[in-house]
Amino acid sequence: MPVAGLHVIILGAPGSGKGTQAARIAKRLGLRHLSTGDMLREAVARKTELGAEAESYMKGGLLVPDDLILGLIGEELKKDETRGWILDGFPRTLAQAEALERLLAGRGETIDRVLDIEVDPELIVKRLASRRVCPKCKAVYNLDTIKTKVRGTCDLCGEELVKRPDDEEETVRRRLRVYEEQTAPLIDFYRKRGGLVRVPGAGGIEEIFAEIIRVLK
Repeated sequence: MPVAGLHVIILGAPGSGKGTQAARIAKRLGLRHLSTGDMLREAVARKTELGAEAESYMKGGLLVPDDLILGLIGEELKKDETRGWILDGFPRTLAQAEALERLLAGRGETIDRVLDIEVDPELIVKRLASRRVCPKCKAVYNLDTIKTKVRGTCDLCGEELVKRPDDEEETVRRRLRVYEEQTAPLIDFYRKRGGLVRVPGAGGIEEIFAEIIRVLK
């Protein structure tokens, strides 16, 4: 059932499953799924000025500069102001969180819930080593947990699946270090503001999803 005006942020280390859960939450509750990762990859694929600038950061497993992301989010929020949203992939730093609050305040919006999906780092490394994505429709699969009907082929459009450069083990470990240093402090930031909910992320997709929906309702 749609939840009008609900504004949610989902946090979690790379590979924690937040993208998968955000998409499911959006569909169940009638929210817009605002994935900064997808926005940026689309800009890279289209070879826009933003995409060219962001590509070098993404390949190295580094954070894209704040001003690039904020402009993108601001434009996305203007596209459909009638529905609530779940923001996936942003903020990742305290400075971004503060900038996002200013952006939302200018729109008369506030954040209702902040979900934090917690997963052991070694499990994340294992998960991402098995992740495959469709370069055409952006569907995400996993060799162990989200299998395709035909191995290596997208169920939705038949495209051959690929492994992202930022899913290589060395890059994943670098991304996890960056997350711990720059993003983990957000937990305290949002805890002090209220609305933070920590969700164990080591279980199955359905189990985690059910807990999230229980919390949001």
